[in-house]
Amino acid sequence: MIGLTPALRRQSLIAGLLAFLLFIAGVYGQAPIGFDSRFVLFAQEMLRHGPSVFPTTYGEPYADYSALSTLFIWLLSLPFGTVNSLTAWLPSAVAGAVIVTLMYRLLAPSSVRWAIVSIALLMLTSTFITETRAVSQDLMLAAVAFSVFYLGYAHDHFAAGRRWPLVFILLLLGFGIRGPIGLVVPTGMLCSYYLLDRQWSRLLLFGVLASLLLAACVGLLLWLAEVSGGPAFRQDVIRMQFMGRMDGSEGVSGSLYYFTSSLGNYALAYPLALLALAAAWLSMTRQRGQALRLVQYCAAAGLIVMVGLSIPQAKKARYLLPMLPMAAIIAAYPFQVLHGRVFAWLRVGIQGLWLLIPGLLIVLLWVAKRRFPESLTGLTPVLVVLGLLQVAALSRLWLPRWRTEVLAFSAVLAVWAAYALVFEPVERQLYDTRSFSQAAMVRIHEQPAPLVLHGMGKDAKAIKFIVNVEQDLQPLFTETTQALEALKGPAWLMMDRSDYQALQGTPLGALQPVLSGRFDKNDYVLLWLTP
Repeated sequence: MIGLTPALRRQSLIAGLLAFLLFIAGVYGQAPIGFDSRFVLFAQEMLRHGPSVFPTTYGEPYADYSALSTLFIWLLSLPFGTVNSLTAWLPSAVAGAVIVTLMYRLLAPSSVRWAIVSIALLMLTSTFITETRAVSQDLMLAAVAFSVFYLGYAHDHFAAGRRWPLVFILLLLGFGIRGPIGLVVPTGMLCSYYLLDRQWSRLLLFGVLASLLLAACVGLLLWLAEVSGGPAFRQDVIRMQFMGRMDGSEGVSGSLYYFTSSLGNYALAYPLALLALAAAWLSMTRQRGQALRLVQYCAAAGLIVMVGLSIPQAKKARYLLPMLPMAAIIAAYPFQVLHGRVFAWLRVGIQGLWLLIPGLLIVLLWVAKRRFPESLTGLTPVLVVLGLLQVAALSRLWLPRWRTEVLAFSAVLAVWAAYALVFEPVERQLYDTRSFSQAAMVRIHEQPAPLVLHGMGKDAKAIKFIVNVEQDLQPLFTETTQALEALKGPAWLMMDRSDYQALQGTPLGALQPVLSGRFDKNDYVLLWLTP
C-alpha cells in the first residue's frame, strides 16, 4: 500500500490550479450563446427573485433541472450584482480542475509521467475543452463521479480513510446537479471497482444504500415538484427528467452511438484507450502489477458508464463526460510501461502527433485566414505563440530531457490558444444575440408596447433573446401566420427575415422593418404594428 506524500499532494494542487487558470482565461464579459443562454437566464431570474427549488423562465418553474447548478452561479454572481460569463463558467472550470487534481493524485504514486500524459490527453479532448468553457452540468457530474471512484480506490491503495459520509454527500451532490443520472453514474463507477476487486460485501452494502438514497431523492424531488408547481408540473418533471429520456420523446440515437461517436467526440483519448487496451490484452502474460490493475478498474468504470448511458433513447455527446478521465488514463498507459514493442509504437505515435500539432494549427489558421479574411483578423499574435510552441516541441528532437512532458505541454497550449483566441471569438461573433436584442429593446423602451416573438419557440430562440434583457419580460408567442394576423396593434413583432418574406402580399408584409440585423446566425427583423 502506497501513501500519498505531501510533495505529491502539493504537485496535484498546483496542477489543478494551473488548469483552472487556463480554463477561465479571457472569459469575463463574453455574451452568452447557444445552450449557455438557458442557464444564464435561470441565474438572472434567481438573482432578481431569490433562490428556488427549480430554476425559472418567464417566472415559471422549469421542469428539466433542479436549481442546484443555478444556485452555484447565483452565489458567484451576488458580489457582481449581475450574471456574467465568468460567474456562469466558474463551476465548470472548478469541476475540470478537480478532475485534473484527482487524476494527478491517482496516478503520480505510480508514475508522474503517466499522470502528466493522462492530463494532457484529457485536456486535448474537444468535448472537454468546449464543456469546460461553458455552463456544463455534465462536467460537474464527471467531477463528482471521478471523486467517488477516487475515494474508493484511495482507501484501498493509498491508506486513506473510508470517508463514507463524503461519498454519500457526493452522491447527493450528483443528484442535485443532474437528477437521477447524477446519482446512478457515480454509483455504477464505484460498484464496478468493488465488483472487479471482488469486494462482495462492500458492493452489496454500497449498492443497497445507494439504491435507497436514489429512491428517497426521487421521492423528495417529486414532492418538491408538486409543491412548486402542482400535479401538472410534477408530471412535467417525470416526463422531462425520467420518461422522456428513456422512451425517446426527447430524442433517439442508436444503441452503439456512444461507442462509435466517441471516436471523434472524445479523440484522442478514446481511440488511443482502445489501442492501449488491445496492447495490454495482447501482452497480458508479460504485464503485472498495480498499474495494470488500475487500468482494468478504469476500463470497467468507463465501460459501465457507456453501457448504462446507452440504455436511454436520448443520447448526447456531453452526457458521456464521466467516462473521459478513465479513457485518458488508459490511453496514457503506454507511458507507464517500460517494455513491449506495441507500447513503444504507441508512445512514438502519440509524441509524434504532439510534435505536429502546433504546426498543423498554423497551417489550418493560415488557410482559414485566406478563405475567411473578414472573420479572422488579428491572427498574428496567435501565430507567433504557435510558432514558439512549435520551436519548443522541435527542440526535444535534439534534447531528449523532458521530451514527453514538453511535447505534451506544447500541444495542450497550442490547442487551447487556438480555441480561446480564434475559434471561440469567431463562434461568438457568428452566434451573437446580444447586439440585436439590445438594439431592439432600445426601440421598445422608446415606444412601449407588447412584444410578440413569432416562430421563435418559448424554450428555444426566445430564451436567447430574453437572456440579453436586463429585466423581467413576458412576451407573446405566435407560431402560425393566422395567429400573427389576428394580432391587434400597437405591438412590436420580432421574427426571422424568412418568415417576414413569407408574409409578403399581406398587411403585415407591407410593414417596413424598424430594425434589421443578425441574431443567432440568422437575419431577423423588428416590425412596428400600428394601432
